[in-house]
Amino acid sequence: MQTETTADSLPDDITSDHDSLDGMPVEQLAIDTIRTLAMDAVQAADSGHPGTPMALAPIAYLLYRQMRYNPNTPGWFDRDRFVLSAGHASMLQYAALHLSGFDLPLEEIRNFRQLGSRTPGHPEHGHTPGVETTTGPLGQGLMNAVGMAMAETHLAAVYNRPGHEIVDHRTYVICSDGDLMEGASHEAASLAGHLCLGKLIAFYDDNHITIDGDTDLAYSDDVPGRFEAYGWHVQDLGDSANDLPALAEALEAARADDRPSLIIVRSHIGYGAPNKQDTASAHGAPLGEEEIERTKRVYGWPEDARFLVPERAKRHMSEAVERGRELEAAWDAAFEAYAAEHAEPAAELRSALAYDLPESWDADLPRFAPGDSAMATRKASGKALEAIAKRVPWLIGGSADLAGSNKTRLSFSGDLEADAWENRNVNWGIREHVMCGAANGLALHGGLRPYVATFLVFTDYARPSIRLAALMEQPVIYVMTHDSIGLGEDGPTHQPIEHLAALRAIPNLTVIRPADPNETVEAWRETMLHPDGPVLLALTRQGVPVLDRGMDPAGVARGGYVVARERGERPDVILIGTGSEVSVALAARDQLAVRDIDARVVSLPSWEIFRAQDAEWHEEVLPADVTARVAVEAGIGMGWSEWIGGSGDFIGMSTFGASAPADELFERFGITPAVVARAAVRQVEA
Repeated sequence: MQTETTADSLPDDITSDHDSLDGMPVEQLAIDTIRTLAMDAVQAADSGHPGTPMALAPIAYLLYRQMRYNPNTPGWFDRDRFVLSAGHASMLQYAALHLSGFDLPLEEIRNFRQLGSRTPGHPEHGHTPGVETTTGPLGQGLMNAVGMAMAETHLAAVYNRPGHEIVDHRTYVICSDGDLMEGASHEAASLAGHLCLGKLIAFYDDNHITIDGDTDLAYSDDVPGRFEAYGWHVQDLGDSANDLPALAEALEAARADDRPSLIIVRSHIGYGAPNKQDTASAHGAPLGEEEIERTKRVYGWPEDARFLVPERAKRHMSEAVERGRELEAAWDAAFEAYAAEHAEPAAELRSALAYDLPESWDADLPRFAPGDSAMATRKASGKALEAIAKRVPWLIGGSADLAGSNKTRLSFSGDLEADAWENRNVNWGIREHVMCGAANGLALHGGLRPYVATFLVFTDYARPSIRLAALMEQPVIYVMTHDSIGLGEDGPTHQPIEHLAALRAIPNLTVIRPADPNETVEAWRETMLHPDGPVLLALTRQGVPVLDRGMDPAGVARGGYVVARERGERPDVILIGTGSEVSVALAARDQLAVRDIDARVVSLPSWEIFRAQDAEWHEEVLPADVTARVAVEAGIGMGWSEWIGGSGDFIGMSTFGASAPADELFERFGITPAVVARAAVRQVEA
């Protein structure tokens, strides 16, 4: 007979411990509770990864006993951050959260991986209390953790005052063989070492097993040597995953060092399973009922119990509730004392944590007149960024070695460095992966709005992190320049063709491709007013004219608007463009006028924003009864049928680009006013 036992339903004076567990030390009892919950949950779901939670239960126990956090206030600002980069081991974290008093009832553990439960297959930020970030794609969690540690160190440098250490916490990570095999981890470790992130502590689970078998199949790195070369403090504990004193001593040594720390532990996947310990079969599949019973026998655990949570283990781990309440109360009092002496920075930090934009934050945004010289939208973006950043002190970021090209360097700030953490220009180096992964960590940490920059084509390297920012609804800003064949001579390797379509396909990512300098300024305004998800600005290298429009560029806030209206009551054709191609559409309109064809020109800088507008605005901009439509964009046509219908024409790219000056390339690939005008004539005469 199987039994379920939980402390939640029992009076305080009644123990749920089975007789066989009475003599077990409470530390071991808690550790084995984590292990058995993981085994039972994976078995019940018939899906999951039991082996790593079984191996790492002592480390999870130690961390959740020692970290600063409050289970009743998971978002308390000065908590330690914990990242399970090995997200496949999610049951390790769920079991620890349940035992430690977070709002994660045993029923959620029983419903592991089931629809609607708060225990999904991999940890998800915003879904499960106590989960700091969404992990699963290996290496992402480690990059997020680097960003979190960067945020803590920067905010401490900006806001702490002598006697008032109101920003003072650490970031802990558990990473796996898979994390360290992924190239992204190299970027993360290199940057962390360069910046001397002393409050970043990672446990490396060296269990020697991957899905296909032993790591020897493809992996023979000298991990200690590698991380020492990066400038990390490295402790290789060997086969001591179950040695709590050794783990605690290593943790204390890591906290005492001013470098990022890696604690290497040789663990045994599926620990205690007689037939499956140290085998690939313990990694990604249930152990099976018989093996679970054998394993529980090894632990001295009741073989017939399922989801057993002994009262002593629950009481012991949930001491974190009172401890966390005291920690948070002490911090609240410390912050009030800080605010009494340092009112201005205290108010600024409160605003930053709430994403509350300062009054008149947009007062200095530039304006451009139609008579002004042509200007690249990347240059207009730089002017807007500078104006905003001067008034929004928690806007921070930089470029992947392209700050001069991306126009993202703040002139009034120095470089953020290991000895100058108060600065706001982040030099990411040629590391697009960690730039975007750590930006997610900066945003998740709170108190900062990060922006990152590179060429649009290199979103190929950044896309996994961009996708996760969208999934987690994090307000990362992507400044992506050189957005088309208009970048010219660098050629097809640098000319994005399919990238706008690919990025628009990501749910909850807002893509804005402004047509001129004024639209670019308004794109930045809209970006700053959008704190619930990432925004990507696609910007030109080449100069574009300042448009003489009949409508205010604030139409960017609606995603699409009429740039040039028809002369009569109803247009014969609608020309739709984005970015630099809006100017092409306007020139085509003039050519059509010579032939008495009355064209309307629509700028559609953001499909996502326009799509969210009401039907009345859609009809105002793109009247349904005007079916003659031509779209022009220097990218592929995928997705454009939403706006031009099945019978409309698209003028754009269907091949890769070439190396030549921009004007020659637009002529070569037929993205010209004449080609757009001819397509419009066909539409009208059809």
